[in-house]
Amino acid sequence: MVYSSKNKTLQVVLKNLLAWCASLTVLLPMILVVLNAFKSNGETMALSMTLPKQWIFTNFGTVIEKGKLMRSFFNSLFYAGGGMVITIMFASMAAYVFSRRRTKAFSRLYMFVVLGMVIPINYVTLTKTMQITHLNNTAIGIILLYVAMQTPFSVFLIYGFVSKIPVDLDEAAVLDGCTPWQLYIKVIFPMLKSAVVTSAVLCFLNNWNEFMMPLYFLHSSEKWPMTLAIYNFFGQFELNWNLISADVILTCTPVLIMYLACQKYIVGNQTAGAVKG
Repeated sequence: MVYSSKNKTLQVVLKNLLAWCASLTVLLPMILVVLNAFKSNGETMALSMTLPKQWIFTNFGTVIEKGKLMRSFFNSLFYAGGGMVITIMFASMAAYVFSRRRTKAFSRLYMFVVLGMVIPINYVTLTKTMQITHLNNTAIGIILLYVAMQTPFSVFLIYGFVSKIPVDLDEAAVLDGCTPWQLYIKVIFPMLKSAVVTSAVLCFLNNWNEFMMPLYFLHSSEKWPMTLAIYNFFGQFELNWNLISADVILTCTPVLIMYLACQKYIVGNQTAGAVKG
């Protein structure tokens, strides 16, 4: 028994060490960026993990001013937020319909939608489409592209949650006089909080980090999101690693804050025990 207990303790210690080693591969680059964001340009040339000799907070102000990040921040917020809201609204409704109508036609339509997760984007055709519809270099065009990119995964994610909601709830709501819209808005949607928040966070994160679409379809620097702003900033200040590190932190902070704020909703399903007996 003593040998078995020591063996289990050793396994736990080894597993924890392995987990810490794996975590360090992610944490070390983050720590390096944070430390260098507060150093002078001369100190950052070594790209070391040492603490700054003098903490320079003005690097962030310099980045915001020279990189024009305030305008890019609101552009990214508008694109990512607008795309997220539209995606969640349509994806949740589509997932509900697909989960309730299990006919061959709807099953094939569902497979057609979720195939968008793996089918590569044809940029030649997409560029021509954007030109014909006059959506090139427009905010609404970028938002619609984000919606098209994120809808397949959002439908796939929410579909699994909706399928767990008992059909008895639908029948009970209809017997109580609910219309289809009332059934969805007042009964089904509130029970999808975990799935909707999870999908919203992932959708916002993907939209915020998107680089290729704005690069191809936004030609005016006034409309650039944060990803293009940091790309342009890197080209101008490629030797100023302190400013680049500060720029990276400012770009990642909004997504990190949103994730931490919504973390408690991301896990779990709130439909368990909704119907008794």
